[in-house]
Amino acid sequence: MADFSRSRRVGELIQRELATMLTREVKDPRLAFVSITAVDVTRDLGLAKVFYTIINANIDTDEKKQIENKQKVREGLDKASGFLRYELGQRVKLRVVPRLEFRYDESILRGAQLTQLIDNAIADDNDRFVEEESDDSLANSDSKNNPSKQS
Repeated sequence: MADFSRSRRVGELIQRELATMLTREVKDPRLAFVSITAVDVTRDLGLAKVFYTIINANIDTDEKKQIENKQKVREGLDKASGFLRYELGQRVKLRVVPRLEFRYDESILRGAQLTQLIDNAIADDNDRFVEEESDDSLANSDSKNNPSKQS
């Protein structure tokens, strides 16, 4: 249990340090809008899976541009990984600095898509409810005005 807790704490520390380094020290323009969302460290502290997202990924509606942007960011992260690992070794006092493996985090984009679907479903339900109410009120006003149509 203590081993899991240690790897979680190391992951949180690496996440904070990487976020700081990406904003202040890495000068690569491809990495300007990268946000580190999570870091999972193996129990032996040999590998750190770094999950990231691109802040402006939703701005480009063209899927081809989004794929190109993700690929450029991935290349930038892979190129900077040696520097980032070295800097982590200078900042974090660990006997072994984990190897960094970058993975794009789709969860934020999926969450936004699900939220949009839910909002659309609620709007559709509200539109149907308004239509049904207006149909019911018309039917009631017709029956009040013309009592011969009542059963």
